[in-house]
Amino acid sequence: MMQEILQSAWVGLAQVAGPVAGQAAATGAAAAQEATGVLHFIQQSDAVGKSLFVILALMSVASWYLIIVKGFLSFRLKRRSQSFMRDFWSASSLEQVENEIATHGAREPFAHLASHAIHAQKHHTKYGAVRLEEKGSTDAFVSRIMRKVIDEETARLENGLTLLASVGSTAPFVGLFGTVWGVYHALINIGLSDGVTLNKIAGPVGEALVMTGLGLAVAIPAVLAYNAFVRTNRVYLAQLDAFAHDLFTFLTTGQQVQEAQPVLRRVPSSGGGSASSSAAAAKREH
Repeated sequence: MMQEILQSAWVGLAQVAGPVAGQAAATGAAAAQEATGVLHFIQQSDAVGKSLFVILALMSVASWYLIIVKGFLSFRLKRRSQSFMRDFWSASSLEQVENEIATHGAREPFAHLASHAIHAQKHHTKYGAVRLEEKGSTDAFVSRIMRKVIDEETARLENGLTLLASVGSTAPFVGLFGTVWGVYHALINIGLSDGVTLNKIAGPVGEALVMTGLGLAVAIPAVLAYNAFVRTNRVYLAQLDAFAHDLFTFLTTGQQVQEAQPVLRRVPSSGGGSASSSAAAAKREH
């Protein structure tokens, strides 16, 4: 009788201890997973480690802000420039171009350059050299104004690229410094402990390496975006410079340089049609 009671008691204890042991194992696994996370490393680090993490976070926010804003502005600028170029070379006169710019405004570099060049030519032709900066011929004055506008637009397009280059070049080293600092403190804590095992070494060192990963995660998008924006600006400025050369030739001679922009509409010159007709008639007579 007593033996049956003891067996029943052992069975009951086993049924109760089974779920408790499973719950304890799950809790231990969750605690171990939490102890190896990024937030755990940040919480366990000192003021230097937390400061480096904040610096990397600010770098990431700033770089992604510039990437999104400059990407949107670059796309919008390209579309507006293409629209203005079509309207400019399809216009019947410079007065029509001025009216379009006055109506819609100079919202992109091509319109800005055309507006200043046309105004500079008319001003110098009408008033001459009133100030020291206006000395010289009309062509020289218009050339200086156009070069000044191109320099201003270049500086505006390059705005923010310095920050992207700085983040891309310094973020890996900030993360590496955080790794070295974390490994240093981890080794000190291991040395002060009684026993040294593989688990005590791998955990703190692995957590310290998180800073290197964060530094690379911040630097790689900044470097890629910087290279993309530099190439886009270089192509855009080359097109702006070609347009400036073509516009300057048109303002000084009244004709467009076909070699500079072969896809643009040709500006007809006076007498060109009659000369072609005469040549064709002479060929038929022969």
